Amino acid sequence: MEQLLERINELAKKSKEQGLTPEEQEERARLRQEYLARFRQNFATMLDHTVIMQPDGTKTPVKRKDSTQH
Repeated sequence: MEQLLERINELAKKSKEQGLTPEEQEERARLRQEYLARFRQNFATMLDHTVIMQPDGTKTPVKRKDSTQH
């Protein structure tokens, strides 16, 4: 993921300095989507392993909200 972020940052810097070719713009968009997908997956995994400590000492796992209730 670090290499992915490095390349995104390289393209961002180049974009500010001299602009990007259409191919580089496509690459940047694809890399951003891949980064976001990985970030969301990592975050979901972290939440899956998170528990809430109740005042009485019991631990309650965090539950996912039903995605159909938006």
